[in-house]
Amino acid sequence: MIFMDWFNTLDAGLKTYWIIAGIATLVFVIQTIITFAGMDVPGHFDADFSDGEIHADSSYPFFSIRSMVNFFLGLGWGGVCFYNTFESSFWLAFFAASTGLVLVLVFVTIFKLMLRLRSDNTFRINEIAGKTANVYLVIPGNKSGKGKIQISVRGAFHEIDAQTSGERIPTGTIVKVMEIIDSQTVLVNII
Repeated sequence: MIFMDWFNTLDAGLKTYWIIAGIATLVFVIQTIITFAGMDVPGHFDADFSDGEIHADSSYPFFSIRSMVNFFLGLGWGGVCFYNTFESSFWLAFFAASTGLVLVLVFVTIFKLMLRLRSDNTFRINEIAGKTANVYLVIPGNKSGKGKIQISVRGAFHEIDAQTSGERIPTGTIVKVMEIIDSQTVLVNII
């Protein structure tokens, strides 16, 4: 009851900003709990309904439910904080809306920076064609057997079976991957 007595003493404009701030904060807290609990869907729903379908995406768009919540969070709390700063309701609304837009931009920027951290480091043997490697185990000549090369791909070393059509290649020799024979073997030549 004390809260209602206090709330009823506020101006209509300030009540509006408090209501917006309260609802947006509640939704934001629920979204945060859902996200950290792992119940969040991997993508989001964007605002493109032109073909009658909802499109999911893994990026963080400017127009989404989360962005809308962030905007109203900034709008509500900006209005509450700036209420006594501006006498004009126009300037109050302008700065409150600007706070909401800034909050959306901050969240979009943070999310896009976090997406940059995500990378696919799956090794694919096709990536090493034309690259140089170091012979790890002797490669017998004339494709009479297999040796091993050691090659660095995106900062990780991989050992790959290798053959050569030329003469025997001793350990420690630098070679070039000429072709991919199969999913585990490459053809190399001395540089």
